[in-house]
Amino acid sequence: MNKLIDIAPPKSSQTFLRQYELVELVKKYDPSANEALLNKAYVYSVQAHGKQLRHSGDPYYAHPIEVAGIVASLHLDIATVCTALLHDVLEDTDATVDDLATEFTPEIAELVDGVTKLGQVEMSRPNLSRERAQAENFQKFILAVSKDVRVLLVKLCDRLHNMRTLGHHPKAASRERIARETLEIFAPLARRIGLDKICSELEELSFEHINPAAYESITKRLEAWRSTQGEAISEIFTALKNTLSDAGIDARVYGREKRAYAIWRKLQRQNISFDDVADIYAFRVIVENRAQCYETMGVLHEAFRAVPSRFRDFISVPKPNGYQSLHTTIRTLENRRVEIQIRTERMEDVANRGVAAHWAYKDESYAYDPASAKASGGDPLKRIRPLIEMMEQSGDADEFLDNVKLEMFTDQVFTFTPKGDLIALPRGASPIDFAYAVHTKVGDTCIGAIVNGRDVPLRTRLDNGDVVKIVRGGTAEPPPGWESIVITGRARQALRRLTRTGESEEFRRIGETLASHAFKRDGQDLDSAILTDALKRLKVTDENSVFEALGRGDLSMKQFVEAVFPGRGEAKDEGGLQDLDLIDNETVALYVKGDGLDPGRGLTLASCCSPIPGDRIVGLQDPGRGILIHTIDCEALAAKEDKIEEWIDLAWRRTATQAASTGRVMIILQHIPGAIADATKIIGESQGNVTNIKTMHRSSDFFDMIIDIEVRDNRHLMSIIAALRASPFVVKVNRSHALPAHLKA
Repeated sequence: MNKLIDIAPPKSSQTFLRQYELVELVKKYDPSANEALLNKAYVYSVQAHGKQLRHSGDPYYAHPIEVAGIVASLHLDIATVCTALLHDVLEDTDATVDDLATEFTPEIAELVDGVTKLGQVEMSRPNLSRERAQAENFQKFILAVSKDVRVLLVKLCDRLHNMRTLGHHPKAASRERIARETLEIFAPLARRIGLDKICSELEELSFEHINPAAYESITKRLEAWRSTQGEAISEIFTALKNTLSDAGIDARVYGREKRAYAIWRKLQRQNISFDDVADIYAFRVIVENRAQCYETMGVLHEAFRAVPSRFRDFISVPKPNGYQSLHTTIRTLENRRVEIQIRTERMEDVANRGVAAHWAYKDESYAYDPASAKASGGDPLKRIRPLIEMMEQSGDADEFLDNVKLEMFTDQVFTFTPKGDLIALPRGASPIDFAYAVHTKVGDTCIGAIVNGRDVPLRTRLDNGDVVKIVRGGTAEPPPGWESIVITGRARQALRRLTRTGESEEFRRIGETLASHAFKRDGQDLDSAILTDALKRLKVTDENSVFEALGRGDLSMKQFVEAVFPGRGEAKDEGGLQDLDLIDNETVALYVKGDGLDPGRGLTLASCCSPIPGDRIVGLQDPGRGILIHTIDCEALAAKEDKIEEWIDLAWRRTATQAASTGRVMIILQHIPGAIADATKIIGESQGNVTNIKTMHRSSDFFDMIIDIEVRDNRHLMSIIAALRASPFVVKVNRSHALPAHLKA
């Protein structure tokens, strides 16, 4: 089955690699390649797909052959090329994994099986939205490719050929869906592992289908630009070659034109016009070694004027995907700006082939060797592992996909650890992002940061070249507000994991306390034996699950009591709030303030009435959020007047008055200069701290405003209100919450 066969070209306009052409392509970079195995895979694919056709009318086998050609252009090993030839036979023919293992090798069979499963992962399910299906599928995708990067490489080549022929797909909606998925997922993944050439083409082809009007507009502008700039480009090329030759530098110089999508993205991001894009055409200078890169740059800067702030050294500080090059922009004698990229042949190879550039000879054969690739600085999975960590920490698939997109679509800054290790982060990242990029445990225990030898707030935005030292200590619990500071998906995912863990523990504590008091009201101590019987009625597996559901409010006290003491849950309490003291004041006060409880945990301060220490407070179970704490005169309690048995009487612990809390006041000020300044001055002199001011209504005479003030307790707030009332600018001021109807009488 490994003989050369001659296949007639397809009836459509598309041609594909003949068997001998593919063999020659592989043997050119790998003379030791198993020619018989490659021929066998080629013939097997053709015969297995038989008379199957694609949307274009081409025989189906043309697709795997072309994918194999793309794989070979990346100079991948023979097993990967064979996998490309066979990647659809498991799904579209009667062939099995065992058949492939017997006919070829177990390695090839395993790779083909991996690529096939990725294809199945992409299939959307009718009972899920497109976004939800994409999110769940991408989780499985990342997990699959993390086992062997060759699976991802074949899949990217498969997607590239599918995009090249996407115009033949009969459904416009499907074309747009596939193009958008390619732009959002596959292109960024290609760039992440260094396949810049494939990434650029995927972006260009996606852009053509997603925004055809913009694509056509940019393409026409490019054609017009070429017609007017051709002679100038030729002159610049000659000037560069002559300058380098006169300096004794033997260099290969060639130009590259910016693609339509890259131009479009630049126009969108920088809000500029087409004429303002300076690097539509750039030149690449390829020299022999690293030292000559810097020598070449010096020669060009001496011969031409360099454009300030347009120099980037990616040789000493490579991009995370391994890309190395010097970037500079010069002005010619005609005052044209020209971007120059200077690199070695090795750097050029890595820029085009990414992780594939680290394939090496092993045991006298050209083979995939992750260990040698890693040793040479080309770990093929290094850039995928952070995505795996994010997946492990994610709460759900949607959250994971959102954070992955955030991670992959941002410009970068390059920062360093005190030991000089490079940490690449999205632009705008904070020291907390840096800490989580170093290691999850470093982020979890981060309490401060030193940047370039100076203590800085954790909200500081990092710049290129910053040296960051993380100060660690304390427990793994994120302070409130950290999630709004970080911008990397990895940090955000880790913080949410910590929050979820803390929430679960807090809800369990509250639920256990509620359960204990339910037992005490029945004259008993919390009894595991009785609780075990209740678990069966509640269809829950363990006590902690019951306690957490009870604390969250997913399980009401009435349901719990009915399950534990059947028949008693219907009993009505006639004593009202005072008889429903389910938690003693001292215990609950410990949760409210004494244990450093954060908003959003098991007990949450209601924003409608902003309770502060000293207020009479009541708890209401809020499903999914635990217990929501209101002041006794909050209007929200009016809706629960007919269910007063659900109210939970709470109180503050005495020491809680030392902590800052936020009180809210409604104030009417005269509309004259200095009124607001006088009010805030009075608040400050009274040891209050204004955290927010909102104007509710403004007329020619008065301001109606809401002011949030950090205070120690309700007495402190009332003293500030009294001081404000003494101001000549204040017409009226009161604490902002109303009295429920049943308490007004």
